Amino acid sequence: MEVISLTNPSFEGNPRRGVDIFYLEGWRDCGAIFFGNETPPDVHPHNMAWQNSAPPFDGNTYLGMVVRDNDSWESVTQRLSSPLQANQCYSFSIALMRSNRYVSPTRLNENRIENYQEPAVLRMWGGSGFCNQRELLAESVPISNGEWITFEFEFRPTQNHRYFTIEAFYKTPILFPYNGHILVDNASNIMRIACPGEEIAVVEEEPEPVKEKVVPPHKRRKKPEVKAEPPVVANVESQEKPEPKIMMDLDRKKIKKGQTLTIKNLYFGADKSDITSRSYAVLNEIFLFLANNDDIVIEIGGHTNGLCEQEFCDELSTDRAKKVAQYLNSRGIEASRLQFKGYGKRKQIASNNTALGRQKNQRVEIKILELES
Repeated sequence: MEVISLTNPSFEGNPRRGVDIFYLEGWRDCGAIFFGNETPPDVHPHNMAWQNSAPPFDGNTYLGMVVRDNDSWESVTQRLSSPLQANQCYSFSIALMRSNRYVSPTRLNENRIENYQEPAVLRMWGGSGFCNQRELLAESVPISNGEWITFEFEFRPTQNHRYFTIEAFYKTPILFPYNGHILVDNASNIMRIACPGEEIAVVEEEPEPVKEKVVPPHKRRKKPEVKAEPPVVANVESQEKPEPKIMMDLDRKKIKKGQTLTIKNLYFGADKSDITSRSYAVLNEIFLFLANNDDIVIEIGGHTNGLCEQEFCDELSTDRAKKVAQYLNSRGIEASRLQFKGYGKRKQIASNNTALGRQKNQRVEIKILELES
């Protein structure tokens, strides 16, 4: 299985405040490119700076990255050992947390010290050069946990990328920039994994050769004659056929603005918002449709049956719609093209007196909000 390695994935270096010259083996600062005179990320822990006392998750140091109230944020980048390939699937993990204390001067008033304590998200980009953000590969939830947690990500690039960038960013949607931070440690290698419906051959180590035992000529036996087996002819009709399309109506020639489509073959745990692996096939269909039609904006609407309390129905339907939006966003669809809303049990389309009716009511839909004619 292919492994793409990172240089210095545990962010080992000399603890120091971000200064004009950033040095951390394997990583380059992107803030100076994006925002001119902004300082680079900080290397932790440090006994005096920031008042942050969180210990490392791995090794001796880790990285602290901030988002600022002047609409600037921090990011670092590096060249991968081998490129990410388009339409291949990968897994990646990294340890993240937020400290209760992360003090620094605020950019809107350099004379005032502020605690950069608001949660931020971590975004991962693929690109063609240092700090190039050609494709958003994945994005975390807002990080508010006060201890290290390893977050797992899976992504499927639509283009080849030789460079990898991680950045702190505001939780979205956002009306005003704010002061916040995220602590980062112990990144994994990027592993090639099987995409839905695909199998990856695992390369096994070749076994040690077996030394042949030398038999004296007078003890050798004549080998019995072995008749050759007839060749096996493949049955063409029995060979695997491509998977049929799940959402036949998800076709640009068929849809129109304002139209609503129910997502088929989308599965969640009972009374939960966790998407199961059986759902990836249809979600990837939706992703490819949106990726090939970049003028389309959709709303993802969650619905429940009528057997739950109103508050729980609203919460569950919203969380399920949000999880679908987050999955599509993690694959590279811009957040501005993805709206989500939970309707709870307000829009029933069948009777809740039967199991089939309740199943029809408990659904997630796509509504076409914008579509260029």
